[in-house]
Amino acid sequence: MRTGHWIRVLATLLVLCIVTPACQSPVVPTATAPTAPTPTATIVVSTPLPPAAKPTPLPTLTPTVPPRPTRSYAQPHPLVDNLRIRTGIAYCTNRAELIRSVYPWLEDTAFLEMDSFLPRTHWAYPKDDINLRQHPFDPQKGQTMFERAGWKLEPGATYRTNAAGEEMVLELLSSSVNSRKTWTAVFEEQMNRCGLRVVLSYIPSGVHHILVTSRQPFEMMAWGLNSEVYPDVRTYYQCDQAPSQENDWRGENRTGWCNPIAEAAIHAATGTLEREKRREAYYTIQEEFSKDVPGIPLFNRIYVSAANPALENFAPDAIEVYTWNIAQWKLPGQDTIVIGEASEPSSLLRLFDDSYFAQLLGAMVSGLDYTSLNYDFQPVTLKQFPTIENGGAVNTIVQVEAGDSVVDLDGDVVQLVSSIKVRDAQGREVEFAGDALQVNQLVVRYEFIDGLTWSDGTPVSKADYELDYQIRCDPAAYPGEYDEPPAVCDKIAQVDFVSDTTYVVTWKPGYADPQYFLPPIRRLPAHQISSDGRKLADVPIPEWDLLPEFNEKSLGIGPYVVERWERGKEIVFKANPYFYQGLPVTPNIIIRFLVQDEMANALVSGQVDMEDAISATGDEMGLLLLAQTKGDIRLYLVPSVTYECIDFALADQ
Repeated sequence: MRTGHWIRVLATLLVLCIVTPACQSPVVPTATAPTAPTPTATIVVSTPLPPAAKPTPLPTLTPTVPPRPTRSYAQPHPLVDNLRIRTGIAYCTNRAELIRSVYPWLEDTAFLEMDSFLPRTHWAYPKDDINLRQHPFDPQKGQTMFERAGWKLEPGATYRTNAAGEEMVLELLSSSVNSRKTWTAVFEEQMNRCGLRVVLSYIPSGVHHILVTSRQPFEMMAWGLNSEVYPDVRTYYQCDQAPSQENDWRGENRTGWCNPIAEAAIHAATGTLEREKRREAYYTIQEEFSKDVPGIPLFNRIYVSAANPALENFAPDAIEVYTWNIAQWKLPGQDTIVIGEASEPSSLLRLFDDSYFAQLLGAMVSGLDYTSLNYDFQPVTLKQFPTIENGGAVNTIVQVEAGDSVVDLDGDVVQLVSSIKVRDAQGREVEFAGDALQVNQLVVRYEFIDGLTWSDGTPVSKADYELDYQIRCDPAAYPGEYDEPPAVCDKIAQVDFVSDTTYVVTWKPGYADPQYFLPPIRRLPAHQISSDGRKLADVPIPEWDLLPEFNEKSLGIGPYVVERWERGKEIVFKANPYFYQGLPVTPNIIIRFLVQDEMANALVSGQVDMEDAISATGDEMGLLLLAQTKGDIRLYLVPSVTYECIDFALADQ
């Protein structure tokens, strides 16, 4: 019996027996063409309501769920399977009302509303495409669609019925996250006003995930998804990615959507490394998605930051760390800016720590080779992004045979054997049949600007890139308590360190990551000397965390260096005199570690000048909103990378 069957049985039992706790997955900010970094527009609450205008209390919902017919995904609910019904639901959905149910203090909701699986500021969103059907709130159109589908609202009736007298009813499955319970209750009312009865069913988030991944039958599903710079359209929308017995229920195309025009565009998008060709393909996929309505993208969650109103050049972004331009921050008349944070890293040299806070410090001390602002990439220390278009990257045709190490369609490194799916030299998806096959092999030349200097005044050298590659990608350098080398290392066939500013990577045959132009190798200060006289290059990894000169005061090329680190209290930074862009505007930065409950008060009282990752639905928002009306702080509201949506369960194709 398949593993997937037992997962589905377990999920069903858990739904029946577990009391649903309120829980929520953490939201982690994530991010293409070579353009100069520009500050993203931040949306500031203009005249917020005072804290007395409290959020609407969460409703107590105990719906009576009528008997639901047993149904497989080859037999979708007839309502969900009807395009007119799905379109009618989209027209009956008032996104602004849903948003205000979660953020009742918010005046303007337009910047959060979504009508595609890409946000409107995304480089691949079809802003002026007349073929994108947006389905704005229009309940009259929605009800007309229901009427045309054969569902009438009889005089005096609340819900529609068909010719057989059956009631128009659908179940909406959702996790028990408080904010989602809030807006789904409002969505239920919106559908009621159009004559569709919605039965709400809430389950714990963990079980909710199991239900989706095990492909349990559902009718509608409320869900949270993340936007990406290069969306994985193959995994989420390709026909063969719908979870099924054939793929052991592992696909991520939860709706089962299968559209031949979109399918061809998906193959075109994933079969090219040229940005404009990929953009055109993304346009087509979004157009077809908007026509078929397999789901309804609703709204972004809010990412909230707050700062001293006098702070200049602070420009938080949905997917980039807020310290990306900290060298330009300025508080007139002050030489120090204090940042409040609730978490503390264990080391500056956690090479394999991708936590958000580690990235914050990395931007300050190690420096950024590129930024990822507003769903695009911008070169910083790179002369330019090496692309197919500008000749910095070249695809060469090579011949591969059985047993060769290649990158398959899923981006995994595998040994080539029969039935392995790869992309041939023409970009077509093929299944290896045993005969020699021609595929592309990507060679990319990464060139950095001249004048990069470590914070002790030593120029960056070829040895620094070589050390990073050695430490990052050599499995022998990893003791047991460390993770395995990053997956990107397995995809590199060869690296040639050409000079102090350039290295060339030959990727394994079949590698076709759309973000190929981002440098996979950073730099480490190979020359830095420990207290016992050894160079960093000669110190084994397990000892790095034991040496404060490495883990607390590591050299970098960023705008600041660590002057003092008092564990549990604060890190004090001073300007890096050798910063390649010139001295930072503010000489000193302090990151002060506070208990989460103290953060808002510390900001309002002036103990700190800035904090981020504020819960937009938390208790502290009332205090901060009032402080803004008094002019004590300034709130920055940015659409989060995570958005809320409703998926429909269509038939397996």
